Amino acid sequence: MYARRCRQVILLPRKVGVTASERRPTVVHQAPVERSHAGKSPEAPARGGQRSARLPRDERRAQLLAAAQEVFVANGYHGAAMDEIAETAHVSKPVLYQHFPSKRELYIALLESQLSKLTDLLLGALNSTTDNDERVQAVMRAYFHFIASDDQAHRLVFESDLVNDPDVSARLETFNKTFADAVARVIAEDTKLPELESQLLGRGLAGLAHVSARYWLETDGNLDLDVASDLIYRLAWRGISRFPKET
Repeated sequence: MYARRCRQVILLPRKVGVTASERRPTVVHQAPVERSHAGKSPEAPARGGQRSARLPRDERRAQLLAAAQEVFVANGYHGAAMDEIAETAHVSKPVLYQHFPSKRELYIALLESQLSKLTDLLLGALNSTTDNDERVQAVMRAYFHFIASDDQAHRLVFESDLVNDPDVSARLETFNKTFADAVARVIAEDTKLPELESQLLGRGLAGLAHVSARYWLETDGNLDLDVASDLIYRLAWRGISRFPKET
């Protein structure tokens, strides 16, 4: 049988006047190129000719989510393509599919990431002080600043193409409930109002922040961000402060 793996033999020109022992061919060994089953090197360049460096799984996932956010924000869910997301992330499509088997799963993962970020911002503001006046101001400011962020992540949260998708709507409701319940607990502790009444007030304050911040976007910067958030804070505080704090 011929060799399973041959060495490439290159015969160099014979020199004049050399001995027989010097006439042996010179053997040049070329290291075999390690290839995948598909016949391509494992780290094939992504589209556009750029090679993506190997990254730990968590870092790669974060990179893919950042690229997906850019594409989804620009094109919406239905207008986004996995090809474009892979190209934006400078990876091959197989690498993208290793982490996210479908566009829908990628979108939901991104939505969860942004909802988690917003939840942390709001709960952090809510727990940043025990002064309720300052609490309301901090929460409104946090909500408005998230809406005003340059990365436009709010569009994934509040302008989703998949708002009627059961998984998407369930995650949005979980966020709304988590935020409203946190506000309701503060109200219940301070005023001793019944649980349902406190939850209704919590939902009302959360809705006030949401609707007013989204409307502020439509002013296209004609109304200063801090002025806008301060107006809504004052409205909310004048309402909620009417419920006396019990000691």
